Amino acid sequence: MLTDSKDDLIFKALANSLRRQILDALRDEPKTTGVLCEQFSSLDRCTVMQHLKVLEEADLVIVQREGRERWNHLNAMPIQAIHNRWISQYAGHAMSVLSALQQGLGGPSE
Repeated sequence: MLTDSKDDLIFKALANSLRRQILDALRDEPKTTGVLCEQFSSLDRCTVMQHLKVLEEADLVIVQREGRERWNHLNAMPIQAIHNRWISQYAGHAMSVLSALQQGLGGPSE
């Protein structure tokens, strides 16, 4: 799969606030699908499973099956790759533009 296609899957997954909430729920420890369904009790199990599928396809969640339980583990590596590719490069440029603007307006400099 091309890198752009992988990035598209990650951005699609992160675009939904509920999926970001699910990732936040998995940040400290893996959880079973049942526990996630309890945590997001305003949704039916099928909806939670659909969101988990999108996260799994984007490689943001790694599933481990133990008997009848399905454990969902956060995989933060794709988020780190997005940060390295898209955010860190542009953040440095944005800071230099803001600094130049601030100096041009006579504001305090660093």
